[in-house]
Amino acid sequence: MQLLHPTHNWVLLIFLLLLLIDVIRNWKPRNFPPGPWALPFVGNIFTGVDFKTVEKFAVQLSQKYGPVFSLRRGNERMVYITGHKMVKEALVNQLDSFVERPVVPLFHVVFKGIGIALSNGYMWKKQRKFANTHLRYFGEGQKSLENYIQVESNFLCDSFKDEQGKPFDPQHTITNAVGNIVCSIVFGHRFEYSDASFRRILELDNEAVVLAGSARTQLYDSFPSLMKHLPGPHQTVHANYSKITAFLKEEVDRHISDWNPEDPRDYIDTYLAEMEKMKQDPQAGFNVETLQICILDLIEAGTESAATTLRWGLVFILNHPSVQEKVQEEIDRVIGQFRQPALADRANMPYTEAVIHEIQRFANVVPAGFPKMASKDTTLGEYFIPKGSAITTLLSSVLFDKDEWETPDVFNPNHFLDSEGRFRKRDAFLPFSAGKRVCIGEQLAKFELFLFFTSILQRFKLSPVPGQMPSMEGVLGFTYSPQSFRLIAVPR
Repeated sequence: MQLLHPTHNWVLLIFLLLLLIDVIRNWKPRNFPPGPWALPFVGNIFTGVDFKTVEKFAVQLSQKYGPVFSLRRGNERMVYITGHKMVKEALVNQLDSFVERPVVPLFHVVFKGIGIALSNGYMWKKQRKFANTHLRYFGEGQKSLENYIQVESNFLCDSFKDEQGKPFDPQHTITNAVGNIVCSIVFGHRFEYSDASFRRILELDNEAVVLAGSARTQLYDSFPSLMKHLPGPHQTVHANYSKITAFLKEEVDRHISDWNPEDPRDYIDTYLAEMEKMKQDPQAGFNVETLQICILDLIEAGTESAATTLRWGLVFILNHPSVQEKVQEEIDRVIGQFRQPALADRANMPYTEAVIHEIQRFANVVPAGFPKMASKDTTLGEYFIPKGSAITTLLSSVLFDKDEWETPDVFNPNHFLDSEGRFRKRDAFLPFSAGKRVCIGEQLAKFELFLFFTSILQRFKLSPVPGQMPSMEGVLGFTYSPQSFRLIAVPR
């Protein structure tokens, strides 16, 4: 028998050694959540799962392995938590068990573990508390959020009116309008819809969000050391964020150059003052670099998901004209045609509230939420999850949970109405996640959705372009967004 060449022996030995290291490094702890068999080195990236929609992905694996299961990406095991009961257990009942963020290589290049969304520990608590305080100030002070949104609603409706009843794609206008609210809070000013530079920033951010959810981009998280040297959509994501942060730096530099500590105009000005106060506490992270990341966090939390939800709202009512008619009947009865909708109207508009909540449920805009990490050794259900394990709570599995919703796969505003037509809250309504890491833009998004949605339907009858009914199937990136569509808006 011919012996292997010595070089081949060394190659085989090195391969076996690497295989042994891989097996030892990725050995499952006792009673760890089950999952499909993983290939050495690469894990489950080639698992035969339908990734087209996260709901199908969750259903397929949870039916086989239960509501808590695991997959391996490269050298990392990710625990997936599905269904209302188990997601609530993780995020609400075990409030302190999953408050940390893991390092997500794709985003770490940009966010660097600082700011609000992806920081941890003391810095996260200080930065989030500061942002919440500032948002509350603008919600209660003279420059109220309600007033900002009402003013912007006029600009949005004027833009719709300028289309003169001809078919148009509302994506840019809606994203710009929603983005202007958080820009007014952060920068102290809004951007005209014709502003090419701001439009480009919104387009870059949208492209990055869509690409971040693709399978090819997520290969970066499994093999960052290799993928950073290779071409692919991850390079576009990083390039886009680089341009966005350069834009934000210009805004910060302008504020620094004409800053008056006695007259704070916006979030940036108050942050600059906080930097002076917190000089003796560097661990809190109040510096210019963190400021830029915080602004990026706020713009993304306050723009992408709300704008996408509002666009889904238009898709759904175009596909369900009877819903539009009922909402407009309620608007005419409660508000009329001669004053702007106000947040105080919500209590008297149960059907409209139910429709907006059902839009959020059925739109399923952030199907997988954002990864979290076990901050201590934890038992979830019957399984042991060691400290440091990355977890994903699949929000789509809650919003479409067959044990919680009467007709989960149907757009049905009655999910949020009782037998007498009054609005009812639902425990499984978690589009913003839950617990200590609940979306910081939740309150702002709720205000925006009600005021923008009612303002549009107060003033316009919306209809699809003949022969071009918008699709109810979306595009899955990091968020789940509608396919491009056009509509016709005729003044009422």
